[in-house]
Amino acid sequence: MLSACNNQRSLPSAMTKTAMLSRLFLLGSLQLVLLGCSSTYYDALESIGVHKRDIFVDRIEESLEVQKEGQAQFESALEQFKATIDFDGGGLEKAYNLFNDEYEDSEDAAKAISAHIASVENVADALFEEWSEELDLYTSPSLRRASERQYTATQKKYRRLLASMQRVEDSMQPVLATMRDNVLFLKHNLNARAIDALKGELGNINRDVSTLVKNMQRSIQESEAFITTLKAER
Repeated sequence: MLSACNNQRSLPSAMTKTAMLSRLFLLGSLQLVLLGCSSTYYDALESIGVHKRDIFVDRIEESLEVQKEGQAQFESALEQFKATIDFDGGGLEKAYNLFNDEYEDSEDAAKAISAHIASVENVADALFEEWSEELDLYTSPSLRRASERQYTATQKKYRRLLASMQRVEDSMQPVLATMRDNVLFLKHNLNARAIDALKGELGNINRDVSTLVKNMQRSIQESEAFITTLKAER
């Protein structure tokens, strides 16, 4: 299990889009499996010297990478939608298939992002619960106060990070819903009039993707700052 976690790193530059999306899906599935046996999993890692704090940092780093990849995917889907409504005769079915592929890839990216956020929450809950319980084990009042101050400060920063991640989750849904509507409409109306109808949707999807990207960028910045803080405290 440990090796599986350690392998969840940034993508090689030569990796194809298909491989990237496969990785997103597999990582998301792995995280869900790990959540199902988290207590045993953390205990096993603790026994070999891998602590919850280390796992916490690793999972935030993995979530950061997946959000970056997800951002690229949603931007790609927007470009394909623009290419679809700019269609000018011939090959409409091909244009539909390309857009449908982008929609499905975006769905996979969203699932992977949500799974990684859940995995961050899972280890954070375990870490802060353990930290809180251990505060009562101190015999030195000064050391206890110092640890409690650090606990409070770290938890506050984490809650801000989690809120930024949850905004990303929330803002993915309008984008996916709009894409789904357009895919379904185009599927049953492969003609020029359908393209004209979709042009009216460009403003909505443009706005929703713009909001999503901004939220992702904020979340990425929060993640990077939080990782720097945690590593400095090691």
